[in-house]
Amino acid sequence: MALHCGRACRQYLLHLAHDNVDFRLPEIKALLSLRNRPFDTSETFNEKSPFWQLNGLSEDDIRSVMSRTVCGKSAFELWGHGTTTDELRMSLLEYPAENMAPYLQQNSTYKINVYTFNKTLVFKDSIEKIDALDFLPFKGTVNLKAPEHIFCLLEDYGSDPYEIPEEPFHMYFGRWIADGQRELIRSYSVKKRHFIGNTSMDAGLSFIMANHAKVKADDLVYDPFVGTGSLLVACSRFGAYVCGTDIDYNTIHGVGKASRKNQKWRGPDENIRANLRQYGTESLYVDVMVSDASKTVWRKTAQFDAIVTDPPYGIRESTRRTGSHKDIIKPPEDFSGESHIPVSMAYHLSDIFADLLNFAAHHLVLGGRLIYWLPIYRPEYCEEMVPLHPCLTLISNCEQTLSSHTSRRLITMEKTKEPEVEYVRVFWVETPWSKDEIDKCKLS
Repeated sequence: MALHCGRACRQYLLHLAHDNVDFRLPEIKALLSLRNRPFDTSETFNEKSPFWQLNGLSEDDIRSVMSRTVCGKSAFELWGHGTTTDELRMSLLEYPAENMAPYLQQNSTYKINVYTFNKTLVFKDSIEKIDALDFLPFKGTVNLKAPEHIFCLLEDYGSDPYEIPEEPFHMYFGRWIADGQRELIRSYSVKKRHFIGNTSMDAGLSFIMANHAKVKADDLVYDPFVGTGSLLVACSRFGAYVCGTDIDYNTIHGVGKASRKNQKWRGPDENIRANLRQYGTESLYVDVMVSDASKTVWRKTAQFDAIVTDPPYGIRESTRRTGSHKDIIKPPEDFSGESHIPVSMAYHLSDIFADLLNFAAHHLVLGGRLIYWLPIYRPEYCEEMVPLHPCLTLISNCEQTLSSHTSRRLITMEKTKEPEVEYVRVFWVETPWSKDEIDKCKLS
């Protein structure tokens, strides 16, 4: 249990939120890769646990991850851990004194918190656990309001709320370094947003998508099904320039019926630009325009650092494209080019994903990422159903369960080669989703 190492190889402990569990590992890996750092953990690593031990990182690496993650709650420099109080004590006593010394000085202030996962302690028990750490050489003064250093004893009582053990399965003690960005979920809630629609993406999931995409300052990010721009808002929060397209004229221009209760029509300043202005990132707004995703308007060059999108599923947002089922008739030679209003036709989900992957293969820079949601019917799902492209490598495939038989999967792909031919393999099973099920993953 001892942690014999210098500053360069100290262990760190991540305390993660216990929601969106399937999304946590890809997010942390993506944020570490932004600093070209590996995800190196202990041999007993359990992805479903709320506590992860990380090796081979610096404190700056940890602070960088915590400055963006919405899945991580807090990070600590790990001083000791064990499955029993005796093991924890031995581990702490074996931790190098020179690593502790800077934070235990006589002229410093500190406090110790106790956190328990899946169990609530009464105040008396918490005090007893803190008093049991009196063997540590703290020389400073306790300050509960504004301490210079914060330490934490964390106890893991498992994840079964119906069988909570008397003693924890594992205990950790360490120095607090930084908190994650869970506050963004509240401050960017779509309930507080200037411009929303029926299918505006939840703020937490929007930031998770931006992190999976490794969006960073000065990137150019594109959403081909932009809707009310929730994903652009999240990406701009991390300093990226954002743009998008959508086939729905009314949504792009912010006109028509409002989505809010007790509001009949949208106001004159309800639009995507106003959303970015609300959060202070209007300067990163490139533009949005009305466009059909099946007929790209972009030159076939690699322009985008990331494509982050939520394609329509055909439940609350129709899957439409421009075109006609009628036979194409060649215009007469004397045709003078009068204005033409295009009609729309069905845009099948398999075609949507084929077009999306082909578009990403041509318009992403090498190393750029495509992030999108794939709705599936759980009883018939298998990994072979995920659309593939020879230029795109599958990075992660995370499930958000909606019901016993429906879910959607967040697919992350990275461009690893330039395209040679137009090709994509798509295997698709239409998903019989109900309106109530689709509501679970949309507007919060």
